[in-house]
Amino acid sequence: MTTAAISAVLAIVLSSSAWSQQAQVYDSRSKITVTGEAVVNVKPDKIVITLGIETWDTDITVAKQKNNDILKKTVTAVRECGVVEKDMQTDHLSVEPRWDDEHRKDDDFIGYFVRNTLVVTIFDTEKVEDVITKALVAGVNYIHGIDFQTTEFKKYREQARELALTAAKEKATKMSAVLGWSVGAPIQINENNAGSGWYYSGWSGWGGRYHGMSQYNVQADRGDSGEITDTIALGKLTIKAYVSVTFELKK
Repeated sequence: MTTAAISAVLAIVLSSSAWSQQAQVYDSRSKITVTGEAVVNVKPDKIVITLGIETWDTDITVAKQKNNDILKKTVTAVRECGVVEKDMQTDHLSVEPRWDDEHRKDDDFIGYFVRNTLVVTIFDTEKVEDVITKALVAGVNYIHGIDFQTTEFKKYREQARELALTAAKEKATKMSAVLGWSVGAPIQINENNAGSGWYYSGWSGWGGRYHGMSQYNVQADRGDSGEITDTIALGKLTIKAYVSVTFELKK
């Protein structure tokens, strides 16, 4: 027998074996598959503010010194708001020479642009406005982002998941009852992360606009809390859970 013929026979045997295995695991039980969704709104208790400092000068030493001076003033100002030093850290530093015409670097030199980023973590939401105001007065050029978080994220995520599973079972029970069936044990459970999860944390550049940052979606809420400052809406974190559950059906 030729090599090609042997290969063909082997392929047929393997295919038949795979088909036999699939036939053996076929589940003939009556089933219903439903989805469940739940939302838990949480008050943020941790806020991360990303501050940007940009200075420039034709002398690189002077440009760096200007930036360092503003950084020191900012750290002092933020510390006066009650933020401890361990909750402040520099996150980004760059030096960029710039010309009026980037294609002709033999003349029209503008200077060296020094950029630094200070990340401040706050656990008292009432200090947000004060920290931002004092940082700007100290010389900060940009507010790159405000990240609303909760220190009990895992607890609320599990809470949302449990509510989603309960919603799925209730849906399956009602739908099955209409058709004269009852819901049995769950056969398969899947969690769908589409639409939920961590939003991108970062800023788009040193020009002004930045990406919104949140542990989950942040919704401004002017409810009973009334925690809306002059320019910062503290709002609530929206933690979502999506599940898909397959239940056995019984007569």
